Amino acid sequence: MCLKNFFHDSGEKLMGPDIETLIQKISRLPGLGPRSARRIVIHMLKNREISLEPLLLSMSRVLKNVKTCPVCSNIDAFDDICSICSDKTRKNDVICIVESVADLWAIERTSCFRGQYHILGGLLSSLEGKGPEVLMLDKLVHRCNANGVTEIIVALSATVEGQTTDHYIKNFFSSQNIKATSLAHGIPVGGELDYLDDGTLFAAFSARG
Repeated sequence: MCLKNFFHDSGEKLMGPDIETLIQKISRLPGLGPRSARRIVIHMLKNREISLEPLLLSMSRVLKNVKTCPVCSNIDAFDDICSICSDKTRKNDVICIVESVADLWAIERTSCFRGQYHILGGLLSSLEGKGPEVLMLDKLVHRCNANGVTEIIVALSATVEGQTTDHYIKNFFSSQNIKATSLAHGIPVGGELDYLDDGTLFAAFSARG
């Protein structure tokens, strides 16, 4: 028996099928692999009362209470609509368009925007066969008309798919009498010109003010 098979077989014998299954499921999470998953599982098993049990309780509550907002597609625990859509102190005439919930959370951490959101859930991609239908813009237009929206902010990543989607959304709303703007792309705070790529420098010059 080769060493690889020996250690593989020995590892299987050292842990039960339940633990092995848990490791496999955790290893499929973004940013994790088998080694990281094993370390996480070992830590949780060694600290069941302060780590594993609270985690199980939190996951159970999330599974039961958290759902997708029917208005903006944010994920939150709510009765009718999410906490952002139901917040009366936020502006209703400005909507920020983002790709994902993670992008919404990133913007919210800065406290720089006090309007509403629309989560696309995907971007235009000819390679992946994703057309305009993934953007759910008809739903957004209805929402804009119902709430008297005067501006939409397209806050998408500076990738080929992001910029393609950005241009499509702006063209789509050009006939809707709604102002469509995008985030500025350029030199980051603390960035040195010599270390910036050509695309970032070009965007910085184009969006200069």
